[in-house]
Amino acid sequence: MASQVRVATEADLPRVVELLAQLSVDDPREQPGPPPPDVYAEAFRRMRADEEQRLLVLEADGRIVGSLVLLIIPNLTHQGRPYATVENVIVDESERGSGRGRQLMEHAIDEAKKAGCYKIALTSHRSRTEAHRFYEDLGFESTHEAYRINFSD
Repeated sequence: MASQVRVATEADLPRVVELLAQLSVDDPREQPGPPPPDVYAEAFRRMRADEEQRLLVLEADGRIVGSLVLLIIPNLTHQGRPYATVENVIVDESERGSGRGRQLMEHAIDEAKKAGCYKIALTSHRSRTEAHRFYEDLGFESTHEAYRINFSD
């Protein structure tokens, strides 16, 4: 099956939000619609205006089956080399194990290298053990503890 990774367009947004809802099954926080609420379109427009941020989609046979956000972050350490972070990685449940996620992540890794990044990093919830094996198979290492503060709505 033919597939390609590309930068998302606003027309892709309903499907991307639908996929993102699969990330939060235990704690539903996305409202896929149809149509998705305007907050998603506004966030997408802000993302597109930031040259360091890319919403990538994986399209297979005309259908979006995966998505991630790649951020290239300017940096003062490592002699001013930027670093990359990946967020909101999702591959449709029906496509997991098919190699689609690998294609999507390898594209993001290649983009980070082209941007001169000294590293690419991501976080993954500790309960996602299958995802952790996937990331480790790609060459990611668990090197740090992650901390955060969630702000209520």
